[in-house]
Amino acid sequence: MAAPLLRAGHHGTGRRPAARPAAEVPRPGRGRSQGPGLRTARRQREAAGPLARWTCPELAREAAASGIVASVSASTVRRWLADDAIKPWQHRSWIFPRDPHFALKGGRVLDLYQREWEGQPLSDGEYVLSADEKPGVQARSRIHLPLPPGPRRAMRTESEYTRCGTLAYLAAYDIHRARVIGRCEPATGIKPFTALVDQVMTAEPYASAKRVFWVVDNGASHRNWAAAARMRDAYPNARMVHLPVHASWLNQVYFSVIQRKLLTPDDFGDLDSLAEQILAFEQHYNATARPFDWKFTRKDLNQLLTRLGRHDPFAPQPLAA
Repeated sequence: MAAPLLRAGHHGTGRRPAARPAAEVPRPGRGRSQGPGLRTARRQREAAGPLARWTCPELAREAAASGIVASVSASTVRRWLADDAIKPWQHRSWIFPRDPHFALKGGRVLDLYQREWEGQPLSDGEYVLSADEKPGVQARSRIHLPLPPGPRRAMRTESEYTRCGTLAYLAAYDIHRARVIGRCEPATGIKPFTALVDQVMTAEPYASAKRVFWVVDNGASHRNWAAAARMRDAYPNARMVHLPVHASWLNQVYFSVIQRKLLTPDDFGDLDSLAEQILAFEQHYNATARPFDWKFTRKDLNQLLTRLGRHDPFAPQPLAA
């Protein structure tokens, strides 16, 4: 019986491993090494033909047909692959950093998290906000009431639902005070984001603050220098600080919290009910929240970029110490 193919991204949980390209099947008696790993991946792209994944029987036949070995069984191939340190049939999704100023932009944000800007500590009258948008939040009404949990039985939530529309949730999170200020809008865009900025910057303590730093990603609602200029023109004490492209993992905005604690599983009869619950959760969160225990620093970022550079010559360079 043919060994099952591993699905993309599967890292093995006792299933038989899928095979690597036949050109890299070790010859009997040869010493084993980790060196052929890159050649394995290249050979798979060059010689696999219509196959993106190989089974062990397919590899055994290909090895014999190519003259690599006189004959070999599928079980022997399977054993070789199970013992090998490099397994090129496994993969994980990855976004390669491509911003040439990744270290500079990311370092500035990480300094702000440590209450520092351009080498100087922030004063008590300066604040740091992480802002973002959560588009497409669905109001879905389940067609059957959930079954409460019981002994040795998890709660059962109906998988079928009626769609009742979507809204966008925009929020600014004061990272050092653990306070959320948010609003619900029909959609994202420059106008809704401007409304969030107005909501925050006209309220204390931000209205009279010396400086308010807004950490944002590169979404269309607040992209590039034009968005920063709009904010600075409207509120001279506000400064927009952009993260590098593909660095949302450096943003401390609290959307994962509300997703986990309110929106999963979801059951809202209409958009008004959804918006009401989101804003009620804000108040609940603000009453007890404490700042995130953020430990990733500029030094950690430089170490990460150094490691990436060992594998990818096009990775952004770390800043000099």
